[in-house]
Amino acid sequence: MSESGSASASASASGGPGRPPAERGRTTIADGVVEKIAGLAAREVIGVHAMGSGSGLSRTFGAVRDRVPGGAKASVSRGVKAEVGEVQTALDVEIVVDYGVSIREVARAVRENVISAVERMTGLEVVEVNVAVSDVKLPDDEDEEPESRLQ
Repeated sequence: MSESGSASASASASGGPGRPPAERGRTTIADGVVEKIAGLAAREVIGVHAMGSGSGLSRTFGAVRDRVPGGAKASVSRGVKAEVGEVQTALDVEIVVDYGVSIREVARAVRENVISAVERMTGLEVVEVNVAVSDVKLPDDEDEEPESRLQ
């Protein structure tokens, strides 16, 4: 008789009919999900020219990848690295800024926008957003997009 008593006690403690539906199960969020949210949020900030490495070659390959079907999805999280725990996340964001903007202000705006978007959409606490500015887009630099080989 004590066996059935302990079984019913453990059933209600482990998610039986007495618990609200929201408490019956676990939700996990992949690093890539947080990286995509953060990447889109960072791109919304005025003064952010591009995400990721500032080298012309990297931007050229990025432009090609964006034009390939299915390739743009991968570029959404380019320049973003997230570490996601059960209730917290930390992010590293690498950006290229436009010439003439206040880098400090752009970094602050990126940090605020990323924290707001990630916390709102995931419910995770963002403990830090490190912003690395890897390059500046000069006004006389042409956008280094490869010429199309198709005619």
